[in-house]
Amino acid sequence: MTDTPTTGTDAPVSAKDAIPTLTRRRAAQLFHDDAGAATAEYAIATMAAVAFAGLLVVIMRSDEVRGILTDLVRRALTFE
Repeated sequence: MTDTPTTGTDAPVSAKDAIPTLTRRRAAQLFHDDAGAATAEYAIATMAAVAFAGLLVVIMRSDEVRGILTDLVRRALTFE
């Protein structure tokens, strides 16, 4: 048994015929399809939102920022 691809008639198929050529029409069909593009955009936006939330958590854990926010809330709730 050989590794040469064959057709149903057992005639050997050349390597050139085994790989379909990429014609202009086929390329347009392959690369024009936008299926899944919206899902990818949502995934990127979700990852950006998670990264931003992580950054906010790191900032909010800072003692300096916590002090500024506490002071801001105290001033807002104090009546003079």
